[in-house]
Amino acid sequence: MRLHSRTAAGGWRHAWGQGDFPFYVVQLPGFGAVSEDAVDSAWAEMREAQTAALDLSNTGLICTIDLGEPGNVHPRNKSEVEVRLLRIALANTYGLDVDYSGPNFLSAAVEGNRIRVRFSDTGTGLAARDGGPLRGFSLAGEDRVFHKAIARIDGETVGVESEEVPNPVAVRYAWASTPVCNLVGASGLPAWPLRSDTWPGITTQAR
Repeated sequence: MRLHSRTAAGGWRHAWGQGDFPFYVVQLPGFGAVSEDAVDSAWAEMREAQTAALDLSNTGLICTIDLGEPGNVHPRNKSEVEVRLLRIALANTYGLDVDYSGPNFLSAAVEGNRIRVRFSDTGTGLAARDGGPLRGFSLAGEDRVFHKAIARIDGETVGVESEEVPNPVAVRYAWASTPVCNLVGASGLPAWPLRSDTWPGITTQAR
């Protein structure tokens, strides 16, 4: 699973015989069951697997987590996908000063009853796309059961806490087939789905 995008990049380069040309991958958008919580989702794990392509040189990945349609595996908004591919090509291939990525997970640190999440590619700061409360964050303790969490922006970080998880050990964001999530950077591009844990297998959700 984790080798799929990496193998595709290497395969096309070999088939076309054009050397180490730029190869950009579109991360899977939302499709399937809608959830604001971290839930069991092979689709979310496939998104994570696509990042394996970045192990190869001259590759990149664009996030389309906000462009999906729960009942359509091929969402209709193709033009925005084209724009995001153009942005990453202009920046990485042609060297122009163009924002092409939303907030990307850097680290997560436990601070008492909450976890502070740090991001790169925030521009001049983080925001909620709709101006409301942040949505899409979940916390788990040692039992590995995830609960919906309250998340608040603090500079280029987000503090995440939940009354159901007094001693958190892991945080996830936009971890569902079609996640309800709204964190963006200054460019308006969406934050990438993330998880701070490396637990194997499908996630567990609070019942």
